[in-house]
Amino acid sequence: MKLDRITINPARMNGQPCIRNLRLTVKRVVELLALYPDRGELVREYPELDEEDIRQALAYVATYLDDRIVELTMQYEAVA
Repeated sequence: MKLDRITINPARMNGQPCIRNLRLTVKRVVELLALYPDRGELVREYPELDEEDIRQALAYVATYLDDRIVELTMQYEAVA
């Protein structure tokens, strides 16, 4: 998988992975996806982002989820 739009520079954003060396971190892109379910609106608010940037940010984050077990608490709703 080619992730040529994800850049890491120790002198920018404390070395966090960024999109194309912009001051826009991969983490922020994922947060924005949660806030803007309509990608068209997201791109209007952040015109420097395009679909390939978003795709690569998601692919990059997904690599951190491989083979890891994340404990989730089950919540049960009482039935009346």
